[in-house]
Order: sequence, then C-alpha cells, then structure tokens
Amino acid sequence: MSDKSYVIVAFYHFFDFPEFEEMQPPLLDRLKGLGIKGSLLITREGVNSTMAGTREAVDSFLTYLQTELIGEPIVWKESFADTQPFGKTRVRLKKETISLGEPVSLTKRGEYVEPKDWNALIRRDDVVILDTRNDYEVNLGTFRGAIDPQIPTFKFLPQWTRDHAEQLKGKKIATFCTGGIRCEKFTAWMQDNGFDEVYHLKGGILQYFEDVPASESLWDGECFVFDERIAVDHNLTPSTTALLCLYCDHALTPEDQQSPLYERGVSCPHCHGDPKYQHDRPSTARPAAGRTKF
Repeated sequence: MSDKSYVIVAFYHFFDFPEFEEMQPPLLDRLKGLGIKGSLLITREGVNSTMAGTREAVDSFLTYLQTELIGEPIVWKESFADTQPFGKTRVRLKKETISLGEPVSLTKRGEYVEPKDWNALIRRDDVVILDTRNDYEVNLGTFRGAIDPQIPTFKFLPQWTRDHAEQLKGKKIATFCTGGIRCEKFTAWMQDNGFDEVYHLKGGILQYFEDVPASESLWDGECFVFDERIAVDHNLTPSTTALLCLYCDHALTPEDQQSPLYERGVSCPHCHGDPKYQHDRPSTARPAAGRTKF
C-alpha cells in the first residue's frame, strides 16, 4: 500500500456492451463526481482505460464497474503518484477497444504466460520474442532479445507479420505489450492466420514489473506509459530522464537528447530529415507540465 496521494489504475475488459454510446454521459458524470481524471475508452466490445484519483475514488469506481456495469470481476494494474498525472477527464467512444485494422474473431487467443514464468519461456532457443508496441515506445526499453517490428502504429503489425512469416515459422512466438490488451487482439489474429504456438505475457510489462524482482529482470531500459510520467522503471518509479519530442511525439532517451539532431520543439533524431515532419517554423518548445498523451 502506498502513502502517495494518487492511485493510477490501468485496465481493459472485453464484454458485450451494446449500450456503450448512451452510457457515455453518465460515466463521465460519475468520474467527474469522484474527482477521477484520465481516459476511459468505451466500445461495443468492452472498455480500456488509464485513470487516476484518490484511493477511495478509484475503489468506488472499480466497484461500480464490476458490480453494476460489467457484472463480473476485472483485473487492473496500479501505480502511485504524488500529483495527478492527468489533466482532463474523458470518456471516449470508439468502434473497437483497440484497433488492429483487420478482422479478428477473438474466439481463440494466445496462451497466457504468468510473469513469474516469462523469463524461462523467453530464454528458450525455440522462442521468438515479439514486442507488439509502437516504435516510439520500444525506443525507451524492451526485453532482451526481443524483435522490434519498428511499426508506427498497431495497425502495421499484421502486415509486418506476413512479411516476416519465414522468420516466425516453426517457432514459439512470445508476445508482450504494456498492459496486455494489444496481445489479446494480436494473438487472436495470429491464431486466425495459422500461427498456432502463440503466447503472451499476462498483464503485460507492468504486471511483470510488479511480480518479478528487479534483480531477476530481463527488461532493459524503461517502459513507456501514456501519461505525463512518460515512462516508468522496473520499480514503477516515474522516469527522471525520458522526454517526448514536442514536434513528433517520439519518446526520447538521454542519448537521443544529446544528439545534434535534437532541438527542443523543432526536431529529434526520429523526425529530423523525415519528409512528413519537414517544416520551416520556429521552435514550439513549451513547458512539459500539463501535457497528457493517451
């Protein structure tokens, strides 16, 4: 139990939610009434959220979700902060909880691997470790030996998989992401598309950080998170070094920040020279406080 003022909870849950659109206003009112800030994404297929509030407020909302809205237990991950990491309260409507860009049956998914068993799996010679996150997330850290598909968004992952099918064929494929939701969809897609031996880290990187001692960790670097902390280390302590490029939103390591291509608010090593980021304008550098990216 932490004595810090704010509890940050991250969760997702797939369930049949046909009335999600009409529930947007009352959910927003409930969150605001409890003083909770962050983002709750609601869809016909379920919910996905990262939010923060006092212990009492968060417990009250999670109890409501499980007993009245969803009607069954959900799993969430907690971390703590001295200050509120989110600037707004948002309840967003989406077609999908997270979009892979291609049809997914969700009737079969990859085999869950408990965090305590993850190290043994990824040390095996017949296992390919696949990071399913976006390139700007991977830049801050990943598991040793993991493949970085270097994708800008999740929707590029199916095509990357088809392009690298030979590399994956005949291997056990161990997938992971921040909290687990991307792997729920991606391993289901892989099962639909003929990849049979697919695994994913239950609860994602954040659960691994909670369950596996730092002394036994096979993680290198920090884990990107979608709030003002930018990243956390294995102890779930907010980063003191990671920044976001204020022009392209790429996560920056200390090494990136020392690059001659990094100019605050103008460019970084990941957008300098890229035609889609070309511009002739002054710096947009501004204080980082108050910035929230979901």
